[in-house]
Amino acid sequence: MNMKDWLPHGREEQLNLSQLWQTVITTAKAAAWGIPAAEVTALKTLATAAETALAANQPATRNKVTVAQCEAAFQALAGKMRFFKNHYFLIPPLAESDIVSLGLKPKDAKPTPIPPPAAQAAAEVSYPGAHQLKLHLHLVPGSPPDPRHSDYGYRIYYGLLPPGGASVEAATGPKRELLKAAVTGDELPHSRFTRRPSEMFDFAQQDSGKTAYFSVRFENAKGEPGPWGPVFHAVIP
Repeated sequence: MNMKDWLPHGREEQLNLSQLWQTVITTAKAAAWGIPAAEVTALKTLATAAETALAANQPATRNKVTVAQCEAAFQALAGKMRFFKNHYFLIPPLAESDIVSLGLKPKDAKPTPIPPPAAQAAAEVSYPGAHQLKLHLHLVPGSPPDPRHSDYGYRIYYGLLPPGGASVEAATGPKRELLKAAVTGDELPHSRFTRRPSEMFDFAQQDSGKTAYFSVRFENAKGEPGPWGPVFHAVIP
């Protein structure tokens, strides 16, 4: 079944949770929490149907019909439980203690901080076709990995160096070509962001024979960059 993380994956556990809700709600909570009596009855009815379907779907009596009936009964119960949680089990009007009494975990009001990346990124280059370079992005070997949200994606910096270096016009024009070989990442004039493990660069046909310089940095989900990775280069085929 396609359930939210808070809903147990096991059918007996899901039944137990629904029964806990019924117990809590029927101790004079329904009216105080604004839950219509018809909704409480619907939850009980669906829980009873799911319990009956589960009992009929034991190994000794299981067949295609009981499997389908059990699946349908628990899908219906899961849908009603999601409805209850999204419409009635909210803070406010409920308190955190009410949420805990329902077997649920209150949401953390304090978002988990996402630190800037500390790891370095790099890439290997392949040559898929004419005037194309493909970067295969990865963590620099030996660089300690960050928390998942810190290494949200890669920022790829790049610039093109024509043979002999760019003219002043080319260096100040739209392509901002390089006057000399790049040594550090902040010398590279262009960048693009990706979350894919590889990134294709399809340069203009007239760029064949030029040298592309790259450097890669991790970025977190807030766009904060990590340290520069090594500068590397490849001749555009």
